[in-house]
Amino acid sequence: MSVSAEHGRRAGARPVVLRRLGVADAEPYRAFRLAALRGTPSAFTSSHAEEAGRPLSETLHRLAGAEAGPGALIGAFDDAGALVGTAGLKVPQRGQERHKGTLYGMAVARGAAGRGIGRALVREVLRTAARDGRLRQVLLTVSEGNEPALRLYTACGFEVWGREPRAVLVDGRAVAKLHMVRLLDGDRAEAAGR
Repeated sequence: MSVSAEHGRRAGARPVVLRRLGVADAEPYRAFRLAALRGTPSAFTSSHAEEAGRPLSETLHRLAGAEAGPGALIGAFDDAGALVGTAGLKVPQRGQERHKGTLYGMAVARGAAGRGIGRALVREVLRTAARDGRLRQVLLTVSEGNEPALRLYTACGFEVWGREPRAVLVDGRAVAKLHMVRLLDGDRAEAAGR
């Protein structure tokens, strides 16, 4: 899937390509994730130090699981082939929770911000969830105070349903997380009609 500049906010922005990440993307994905964790530590539950200390084999394992499904890890690549954004869909294996997925790992490189890449990634995760057939909703958490992310998720149809105080501690500072949900009822009907 290609996302064109007309979806972004900056005139002249070049298109990016969205595709599922696999084990062949392990090194660029790991580097991208580490940069995101370093740049916005309060946006994630993992820390840069924790992730940097993990071997590449753990990244390979994560990507192999995403490749096998039913979830997905989507990457956005610029025209030079560099990974500039990611978003994942995690699907529980327990039968009574199999109706809900979780959007995770959403990040866009600072130099690629403002081009509509985040919105395209979220929409692709929602399309992936709707095509699954069994998923009825997608959940996510967003750090309180991260207004750009909150606006993006709200624009994509997510609604806040709760607030967890002190969800993460970043360098001793407590950060609350907002819990959001997006029901897939209309998306599932549209996906079935295709």
